Amino acid sequence: MTCSNCGTLFDSGARFCPSCGAALGAPAAAPTLVAGGQGERTAAMLCHLTALAGMLVPFGNILGPLIVWLVKRDESPLVDREGKESLNFQISMSFYLLVSFLLIVVFIGIPMLVVIGLLDLILTVVAAVKTSSGETYVYPLTIRFLR
Repeated sequence: MTCSNCGTLFDSGARFCPSCGAALGAPAAAPTLVAGGQGERTAAMLCHLTALAGMLVPFGNILGPLIVWLVKRDESPLVDREGKESLNFQISMSFYLLVSFLLIVVFIGIPMLVVIGLLDLILTVVAAVKTSSGETYVYPLTIRFLR
């Protein structure tokens, strides 16, 4: 079974998600507040914001979060979770952009590139703001490559 809040796999007898702490079996009503001090939340926020490096550097959207996650993942479970979330989303967006680029041949790719690019920018900023304010954020449209 998977948690409806964060997508983590868990045993069927569990009452709470081992990753985010959400009650299992009940829908997630309100955003879950994350534990940790301001330093942890700042590092977790950087996992999301460094993805904006992709606007300047090829594959910066993956390299930025990867570097922050690799450096800080052992120091904080919050950074580990948010880093994986950011990396999964950015890898998914890169895949979607590649498919859109290939679909330029049939003229549907150009609008798809614009929509996916805007979604990437907007959802990255939303995730950074939510994480900074102490809430967990689960990106939509994400393929879970890292668990």
